[in-house]
Formats: sequence, structure tokens, C-alpha cells
Amino acid sequence: MASGRESTAFGHGRVLCVVEHGIATVTVDNPPMNSLNRDVINGLRECFVWLSEYGELRAAILTGSGKRAFVAGADIKEFTSWTPDIAEELTSEGQTVFTLIENCPVPVIAAINGYALGGGLELALACDIRVASEQAQMGLPEVTLGIIPGYGGTQRLCRTVSVGKAKQMIFTGEFIDAPEAKAIGLVESIVPPDLLMDEAMALATRIAGNGPIAVRGAKRAVNAGRNLSIEQGMAVELGVARMVFETRDKTEGVMAFIEKRKPKFSNQ
Repeated sequence: MASGRESTAFGHGRVLCVVEHGIATVTVDNPPMNSLNRDVINGLRECFVWLSEYGELRAAILTGSGKRAFVAGADIKEFTSWTPDIAEELTSEGQTVFTLIENCPVPVIAAINGYALGGGLELALACDIRVASEQAQMGLPEVTLGIIPGYGGTQRLCRTVSVGKAKQMIFTGEFIDAPEAKAIGLVESIVPPDLLMDEAMALATRIAGNGPIAVRGAKRAVNAGRNLSIEQGMAVELGVARMVFETRDKTEGVMAFIEKRKPKFSNQ
């Protein structure tokens, strides 16, 4: 488990963040449906820039406030004033922020507590692991408004589920429920609503108990490999494998196994 301060808080507008024992809980707090507006996008950016520089961080959980929605998409009323130039600028900004989350040095777990629609599902797709409430609903309904998913949805969904299923969801704009999301590999587990954060925290705690340099390196290798040839991806993996063998944590982990005790990782 991470050492360092027991609790640290950070907040920007509609995004709140608390770090306890090396695990961050990031909450989008924009009731009633936690819609993605510019304030939320800015808050996510500032929060994840801060987290990326927080050396004691081991894992992060991203969720929405309340019980109705994780993030129920963009604030559609804002679209009425968007020209093509504004749309391009703000969509590019959203892509940049979601890529920042995807590239956060530590694993990010999406705790999907309700509707994850449009930009909300795209936000969940930028996370490493997705845990959903049994009541969650997911979808990319942009085409029903005459637009398309623009925060990475057309790219990340087909890298997460089958291409055919991704196209079906994007082209129809239909929602799917939590059991179907699990069946197609969109989420890793589903739990009763009251147990969602417990499940996400238990998973984050298991991750946080492992070698922090190794976990960060493994995430970097996996993310790089998604966009490379198998040969290029193996080269990245090889470099990370060499790097972790230079760490004190590797020595501690191996000796703890041999000595049949729990390792005490130092992030060195």
C-alpha cells in the first residue's frame, strides 16, 4: 500500500478528488445527470494533471455523484451555439482531456453508477477497467442528434468490444443494459448499486498493494501495444521488463515471496 499522507483533497468546479492511502476517488458532481459541460471538462483536465504528478498515487476511481448517472453525455443545449469551428475546437479539447485520463500513470477504474451515455460512455472507455451497477445503461446516441461520438468513442469502443458490436451501437444509437455490457466485454463486472463503490475500492486496493513501478510500467506497455504492431509492442514490453528489474521493489517482491511474507514496496 502506498505510504505518504493519509488524505489529500483537490477540487475544481464540478469535479472533486480525494486521495486516501494512495487511491484517488474522482467524482463528477454536476447534478442532476452529471452532464459534460466545459466546466466539467476543465475540472477533469486539472484533476488528472494533478494526479499524474502525484508520486504517491497507486490507483484511481472515477464515478458520478448521486445514483442516476455516471455521466449522461454532453450538455446538448450548448450545441445550439456551436459553429463548425467551435465544434472542432471543443471536440479536440475533449479528446485531449480523455487521452490524458487514458494515459494517467496509474490504473483508472470507472465505477458506472447509472447512465453512461455519449460523452459519458466515452469517458468510461478512457478508463482502464469498468465496473457497473446492475442499473447502469450505456450507449452512444449521438447519431440520433445528427452528430457522431467525438471524444474518442468511434476509436475506443471498437478496441474494447467487437468491431461489429461497436458499429451496431454507434450506428443505431441504442442503449444497452449492464448484463449485455458485461456479456460483450464492455464492463468487467456488475454489482448491486449499493456495492458499486465497495467493489471499485476493493479492486483499487488490490492494485495498490502491488509493486507501483511494475503496475505503472505494465499499464504503459499495454496502452502502447494497442496502437502498435505485435513486434513493436513486444519491444515496449521488453524495455519495461528490463526497467523493473533495476528497481528495489523487484528485489523486495521476490524476497517477500521466497520468505513467505507480504512485500513492502517503496516505489523505488
